[in-house]
Amino acid sequence: MATRSRIGIELSDGSVLSSYHHWDGYPEWLGRILNTHYNAKSLAEELIDGGDMSVAWTDERWDESGVQGVYGPQYYSQRGQVCPPRLDANLNEYLSDGEEYAYVFTNGEWVCYDLHETPKIVEIHSAALAI
Repeated sequence: MATRSRIGIELSDGSVLSSYHHWDGYPEWLGRILNTHYNAKSLAEELIDGGDMSVAWTDERWDESGVQGVYGPQYYSQRGQVCPPRLDANLNEYLSDGEEYAYVFTNGEWVCYDLHETPKIVEIHSAALAI
C-alpha cells in the first residue's frame, strides 16, 4: 500500500536531512523496520544517504546491484533517477511537507509523526517483523 512518508535524521544544528519513502510508510511496518534494521545513527545515516526510495526493506532491486535474498532499501537511483536527500532547516519545516508520516532519528531512537492532521507523535511497536 502506498503510504507516503519521509525518513530523516536530526543534525546537531537542528536541521533534518531526509529521504522520501513511498510504500508501507505506516508505523506498524516502516516504523518497525527502522527500529529493527536501522537502529543506530550510522545505519540511519547510510539509509538516508541513498536518497529517495520506493521501500526501505526488500530483496528486490531495479538493477543488478542486489543479491537475491539480501534485504535492504530499493532506491530510485537504482533505476537511474537522481533523488538525493533533502535538507530542511528545522523540524517544523521537515514536518510541513504534506506526507502521511514522518520519521526522525534523534537522541538515539526513531520518533514517528502522524501528519494526517496536526502533527502528533505516535507509537512505533517494538516487536520485530519476520523478515
